[in-house]
Amino acid sequence: MTARILVVDDIPANVKLLEVRLNAEYFEVITATSGPQALEICETSECDIVLLDVMMPGMDGFEVCRRLKQSPQTRHVPVIMVTALDQPADRVKGLEAGADDFLTKPVSETALIARVKNLVRLKRAVDELRMRARTSREMGLDDIDNVDDLANERGKILLVDDRRSSYERVANTLSKDADVTVETDPQDALFRCADGDYDMIMLSLSLEGFDSLRLCSQLRSLERTRNLPILLIAEPEENTRLLRGLELGVNDYILRPIDKNELLARTRTQVRRKRYADRLSANVQHTMELAVTDGLTGLQNRRYLETHLATLVNQAIARKTDLSVLVADIDYFKAVNDTHGHDVGDEVLREFARRLRRSVRGLDLACRYGGEEFVIVMPETDMSLAYMVGERVRQRMASEPFLVQGGATALDVTVSVGVAGLNGSRDTPDSLVKRADTALYAAKREGRNRVVADAA
Repeated sequence: MTARILVVDDIPANVKLLEVRLNAEYFEVITATSGPQALEICETSECDIVLLDVMMPGMDGFEVCRRLKQSPQTRHVPVIMVTALDQPADRVKGLEAGADDFLTKPVSETALIARVKNLVRLKRAVDELRMRARTSREMGLDDIDNVDDLANERGKILLVDDRRSSYERVANTLSKDADVTVETDPQDALFRCADGDYDMIMLSLSLEGFDSLRLCSQLRSLERTRNLPILLIAEPEENTRLLRGLELGVNDYILRPIDKNELLARTRTQVRRKRYADRLSANVQHTMELAVTDGLTGLQNRRYLETHLATLVNQAIARKTDLSVLVADIDYFKAVNDTHGHDVGDEVLREFARRLRRSVRGLDLACRYGGEEFVIVMPETDMSLAYMVGERVRQRMASEPFLVQGGATALDVTVSVGVAGLNGSRDTPDSLVKRADTALYAAKREGRNRVVADAA
């Protein structure tokens, strides 16, 4: 998992220690020694996480965090405050300033890496939604400028705890901001989450006779609950299991004895983040359906590709990551139309798109480029892996006939595929697609039903 981490501390030894630990996990690290310098870096560079010291001369970490979260340009960057302060009031102050989490000095290496990886995963998911929403706005499809103007309705929380004294205190504290449902059976909690429209699940790590981490794993494996925020309630001595929970995708935790103000602050943060992601997702879905989806295949269309690919290329160049493109063309498609008619041709295109979706990842962008030609854009994918995906697409199309006309006719359909990868900072979306297209025509010349990689 590659990410760019900004470490902010006025003591060089502290900066060096964090830099060494993060470099060992292959993160890219940039540093700042003051609040103003950190703000300038965040405004001019793309950061995935900010590790921010609290006690700094001039502008302390609380003020830096507050300014980062007030700026539309940086408010989405997760901030972990690193401090020697370990009082609940200090954590609440940081959370109210917008911090996503706290690490207390001396920083545990395990806790540091688990927290950073967890927040990077969350940011990448939101980044993808924000980027697609921005693409839609640039195309003039919808106005989502008010996406951060989140609704103030009460949150809806599922509390899973089998200790009466515990869940009564927690539910009473949360009742100020949220409607709380208490569930004492963890198996029933899984069904409730899948069926209910909850903003967050709060889960005791010490359930009687049941491993709470199993429930966390189940929640992350189900499509309907994959993005539901999970907050663990843990005992201080449960540190090892708590870190394992963070690796499984738990969003946050609070230690007993529970400070009421910290509980409210952490809950508000998770509910706000969930609603923000939901709003973005709803806007993206709405705008995509309006104008950037191919009506026949359900894939995104050329208009969307041309706008979104430019964003992906710029991002890959800025982050120095791989980006690959496949151009796929159905072999002898004109003969299908001429022999069986355009209605059958449309059936073939729809089935081709269905198989194509099953051949690529969720983060890949699959588009109908025009006619019988399709484009797949694969972020963070090098040429060797892209070639394997192209071969998978080819095999999936050729592996079994396409059934058309209600199953009365079976057609053997093959596809030729060209592959190209981003080739340095001077490469452009047009040149990238053109090289993949040239490789495609090479596949056609060599006999069709094959994958050819660009040699550049």
